[in-house]
Amino acid sequence: RAIYVDVAAAKLAVVPDELDVADGEITGPNGVATSYWELADDSLLDRAATGEAAPKPESAYGVVGTDVARLDLPDKLTGRPRYLHDLVLDGQLYGRVVRPPSRGAKLRDLDTGPTLALPGAVTVVRDGEFLGVIAEREGVAVRAAERLRADARWDERSTLPDEDDLPGFLVSAAAETSVLASKEAGEPVISTRTHTARYHRPYLAHGSIGPSAAAALSHPDGRLEVWSHSQGVHVLRRELASALGLSVDQLVVRHVEGAGCYGHNGADDAAMDAALLARAVPGRPVHLVWSRADELAWAPFGPAAVVEIGADCGEDGGVLGWRHEIWSGSYMGRPGTTPTPAFLAAADRAGGEPIRAGGEPPVEWGGGTGRNSVPGYDFPSYRVINHLLTEMPLRTSALRSLGAFVNVFAAESFLDELAVAAGRDPVEFRLAHLSDPRGRAVLEAAALRAGWATWAPREAVGRGIGYARYKNAAAYCAVVAEVEAVEEVRVRRLAIAVDAGLIINPDGAANQIEGGAIQATSWTLKERVRFDEFNVTSDTWETYPILRFSEVPAIDVELIAGQGNPPLGIGECAQGPTAAAIANAVYDALGVRVRSLPLTAEQLIAAMPG
Repeated sequence: RAIYVDVAAAKLAVVPDELDVADGEITGPNGVATSYWELADDSLLDRAATGEAAPKPESAYGVVGTDVARLDLPDKLTGRPRYLHDLVLDGQLYGRVVRPPSRGAKLRDLDTGPTLALPGAVTVVRDGEFLGVIAEREGVAVRAAERLRADARWDERSTLPDEDDLPGFLVSAAAETSVLASKEAGEPVISTRTHTARYHRPYLAHGSIGPSAAAALSHPDGRLEVWSHSQGVHVLRRELASALGLSVDQLVVRHVEGAGCYGHNGADDAAMDAALLARAVPGRPVHLVWSRADELAWAPFGPAAVVEIGADCGEDGGVLGWRHEIWSGSYMGRPGTTPTPAFLAAADRAGGEPIRAGGEPPVEWGGGTGRNSVPGYDFPSYRVINHLLTEMPLRTSALRSLGAFVNVFAAESFLDELAVAAGRDPVEFRLAHLSDPRGRAVLEAAALRAGWATWAPREAVGRGIGYARYKNAAAYCAVVAEVEAVEEVRVRRLAIAVDAGLIINPDGAANQIEGGAIQATSWTLKERVRFDEFNVTSDTWETYPILRFSEVPAIDVELIAGQGNPPLGIGECAQGPTAAAIANAVYDALGVRVRSLPLTAEQLIAAMPG
């Protein structure tokens, strides 16, 4: 804006301070005017950004801080085609991939005759352990994939650990151990009691209602076009070129909206699948949609994790020393972050070799497994230790909030355990350890909104609180959950207070918080990837249930005024506090502390004494 105002001032022969800008129009004294479009010249912006331009004062904001309607909702609410799944290209064919029956399986024998005999079947594509079909119509592609799956013979071996002892596997697996953060007490402290607890979360699927999809067109001259709902089209382009032996200039990747993804789902894998199939039929585009089973069984998972926390406490139960220890696989499995191409099909072409995840981003960048593991409270001393597993039995990558979900769930559950042991109110206990005024404000606001001080105990109904500042540097969030626990746990209400600094679009911010809280509720109550010694078995909505629309709790969000403070970003601030608030509310309702997610009836019964 400053650059264009300077150019406009020179053109209009006025001083820059005499000009106003609104909706792209630049106006000055005596009716002089121009616009961004009249001045537009690429060379104007070809210069270093100095950061010296003065931002518009908040008092002059006309859009920032107001609710702005989303332009995409009418199409989505009325079912108009706009998703990649709806894409129809000229001459389009349809593809399906036949995944191996288990991790590391080797294709021993294949009879393609019955598949190719189906009316409308075009071809079968085999490349190493990669197996796919192409057909003239989508229904034929589905039937052809089923036929091909039945006529394939695989050699299998067991590669997965005992799911019932997954925490034991995690803490005993090979890992790279590091100290993420530590703080020594300024003065010697004498503790009178100690407390230790171990928490666990299972592998989690993205669970998008729509599965991954892609389309690709291979030109006769070797050029390749790909349509994808990837979160990183530039990296996808580079990694596809590398995996396929093409130059980057031979590839075009176009983004088309797909199913919601919070991290790294199967979108990039589907793009590679479509590219391989399209190269078998140059000149005709291939549209591919994963099956529900493939989506739930083969897309990257959020890693399972164990968190063990210990505390030394004083006479009043207050924390004097804190130890937070993590065992988890990596969240870095996106294309461009792994030592080998991060595509399922690339691994299949290489003989079914597992895809190795990347490392661990520094805590200063927000961290991965260690996200929100550093205490945000005023503990005199603490130590955070991370055991990053060097190999995981199931493929893992980024999933909404990364390690913050399990770290905050564990830490805030543990704080409640300490408060109970000390006979202190959970909100008061937190405030006693927190001097940050903005953190205190969201805790107090959430408690007030939920009627914490006037709560009347009721049978099988409980309330709980969770708090964190996302990444220790972004939005502050406190959640109070009200649950009913009879035959199963049902979350009735979530009261949420968030301070994210200046809010650009309050409606969008509330949407982000509500969506995060709903998904965290689903993770906390229902979701768990199931597997046997060979493969993932939770590949249907019956075996991998998510929260139903009828089970969504009432959600009350308060955005604490952030005027005068820079935007912090909402991010995924609600995930961890929501999980902890629900777990703490379940304890309040039943007197049962469940430290392993999800909080199913089976887990509750297992945690009951006797």
